[in-house]
Amino acid sequence: MTPEYPPLPEPLPVAVYDNHTHLEPSGDAPPGRPETLLDVHEHLERAASVGVAGAVQVGTDVATSRWSAELAAREPRLLAAVALHPNEAPELEASGSLDEAIAVIDALAAQPRVRAVGETGLDFFRTEEPGRPAQFRSFEAHIDIAKRHGIAMQIHDRDAHDDVVATLRRVGAPERTVFHCYSGGVDLARIAAAEGWYCSFAGNVTFKNAENLRESLRVLPRELILVETDAPYLTPVPLRGRPNAPYLVPHTVRFMAETLGAPLDEFCAQLASNTLAVYGSWEDDPVQGAITTTTGDAE
Repeated sequence: MTPEYPPLPEPLPVAVYDNHTHLEPSGDAPPGRPETLLDVHEHLERAASVGVAGAVQVGTDVATSRWSAELAAREPRLLAAVALHPNEAPELEASGSLDEAIAVIDALAAQPRVRAVGETGLDFFRTEEPGRPAQFRSFEAHIDIAKRHGIAMQIHDRDAHDDVVATLRRVGAPERTVFHCYSGGVDLARIAAAEGWYCSFAGNVTFKNAENLRESLRVLPRELILVETDAPYLTPVPLRGRPNAPYLVPHTVRFMAETLGAPLDEFCAQLASNTLAVYGSWEDDPVQGAITTTTGDAE
């Protein structure tokens, strides 16, 4: 039986943004992703009702990146991030199509409501040594795309902290670099603080065994902290085991504010300010009805 979405939380006193979510229909989602039961409109209506003003819809391959860019072009409550997930890179390299796929991401990144390249980075949890050169090549190409287009970059970093940092330092990080779903410890948080890189916390910061995330949160400058869902994953306590969604951001925000001993309204205002500094305004008018939301493969 598919788990039901949780009830609406208490609204936040100041509106914030979910800076990383996946709202694509389950038929377009990568294998293993939980089924998305709500349509995008319902997701965004629920979010708005509890003080989540907008979200960044994130692509992980050519199809979902196109879908994200097309949807953000029509939907004023969404911006888009486009990229090839690091675990996609070895398969694309093996098929000889990595360069073609990177070229599609480059073209999508030029669209006005695509405000980030992501999620890109390194994942040594699922990709073993033979596939890692392709991940590095893809990561460096995505860094270049973000810098050339002057937009932010969202990093997927799993079991690869040292190599991610070394790569960013070697080739030069984009001006606005975000560690999506921050998974490091205090040492990485201090590096991020020194470099001016943002750290985005998801619902796993509320998990009992995530003291490393809470310690990292405490050492970061408030102006470098963001919040996300990574929906439909990482549903915060006390709702684990049920699907995640942008409207559940208030649970994570309240937990983070309590962890920092920060007044909730001030912390929400800081999160909103940080998010706008990274991605720009959601207020730019989308092109109403100009395109469809059909997904597709690289041309």
